[in-house]
Amino acid sequence: LLLPAAAAAVYKQWIPNTNFETASNWEKGRVPCASDVVRFEKNKVISVFVGSPHALTDMYLPLNGEFVLASGAGFAAFDGSWDPGCDSGATVRFADAEHHAWFDPTLWQAVSPDGELEPSGRIFSLDEERVPCRYDDVIFQPETSFRVNVDSSQRVIHLRSISLMGQELSSPEAWAGYLRGPSAPLQFHGNGTLRVTGTGCPDKSGCACGNAPDGHRICAALLGASGRQCPAPVCQSPLQPLGHCCGVCGATINLDFTPDFDLQKYRDRLVQGLLSQPKYASVRMAISKVHKAQTFLGVIPRSSTPLIQIVLIDDGAGAQTGSTAEQLAADIMEDVAQHGETLGISSGKMEAATGSAFSRQAGSHALNRIIAGTVSGLLFSLLLLGGILFLYRKGKLRLPTPRLPRPWDGAEETASPDPASDKGFDNPMFGVEPPSTDCGEETLQEMAPKDHQVFYLNPLYDASETET
Repeated sequence: LLLPAAAAAVYKQWIPNTNFETASNWEKGRVPCASDVVRFEKNKVISVFVGSPHALTDMYLPLNGEFVLASGAGFAAFDGSWDPGCDSGATVRFADAEHHAWFDPTLWQAVSPDGELEPSGRIFSLDEERVPCRYDDVIFQPETSFRVNVDSSQRVIHLRSISLMGQELSSPEAWAGYLRGPSAPLQFHGNGTLRVTGTGCPDKSGCACGNAPDGHRICAALLGASGRQCPAPVCQSPLQPLGHCCGVCGATINLDFTPDFDLQKYRDRLVQGLLSQPKYASVRMAISKVHKAQTFLGVIPRSSTPLIQIVLIDDGAGAQTGSTAEQLAADIMEDVAQHGETLGISSGKMEAATGSAFSRQAGSHALNRIIAGTVSGLLFSLLLLGGILFLYRKGKLRLPTPRLPRPWDGAEETASPDPASDKGFDNPMFGVEPPSTDCGEETLQEMAPKDHQVFYLNPLYDASETET
């Protein structure tokens, strides 16, 4: 259970291979024998490692591929002599290796630096972290060939180092030189590009895995291997850890941290001080830095914030499912309350989902908050619209009414005006009402000369000035 600081480097080994001697690489499930006809599909690109000599009746090769021969390995024509257990004379086809995807968690396994398989222990990895992360070391087993699809939502897939054919490539220059060689295009295909950095995580508080953009690929591959359906959880409201494909029963803790926080030391503290206790023998833990998306009203994404996520699960059954994990989470929260400042932890939040009715409610807190935020936003919008409508009906608020053009408006504007009447027009500079009809007609006749017509009364001039 001890996790020294040297274990911070994570080694992940690719499982499938395209070796000639691997029985599962042939459609008949067996390695070709002397009387068989070996057929490689001509349009399939392939790299095949051959570890021993083989006698064959015939062999059809691909148009683009390679055989990597170990010392003493090769092919010879069958001389017709009797070969025990090989009298069928069948056509044996090499299986398609194009479907082996980089982001398939089932095709990777955690190993020690020397390539030995790590025993399954009390620490497990979230689904996104089962695939090599940006600061991990990748190992392809010595004396094996392979072909892997590196299709990705990221243009570049960063890694600390890559070991293949027994050679470790841990610098950008060494990896770039290998990519220029003949084997790399046969081993790696797809739209992603692998890039070796040679550097580990520079932050003592940990580094996020970096596989979140391809989380959908990881989950699709994982669920495809299990029938494309998450297993039915025992608890009614399972928790959904960040970076994990399916809900879990147990407990999660999210920790906000300060620059003094050290992820490796804190992991050692939890393992040695709490997880190793006999009462928690059935609990497994995952702890890592993740980025949690921040949203507005629980819907609109804004940004993301880093936090330390602890996931605890146990092997309890029925109503006891997750209860032991919940107890361990409570102990961790108590330790945070007492020593959090010293450890570089500013705050913590715990959620649990177990087989009991109480924990089902506890596990649904996050969903309830999202629903409450959404409902509050809708109620606020309805109140605002109701207030605007109330003020409008009371006449205290005037809303602009758009005037839509009508096809007959232009015709009205271009129509010729009516002939001017003999009453003239109103002078806008003078607001005095004209005299009565009878008096106005007599005065107008007296003031107007016989040879000059006056159509309106001008208040600025005398009648005598009109004759000069």
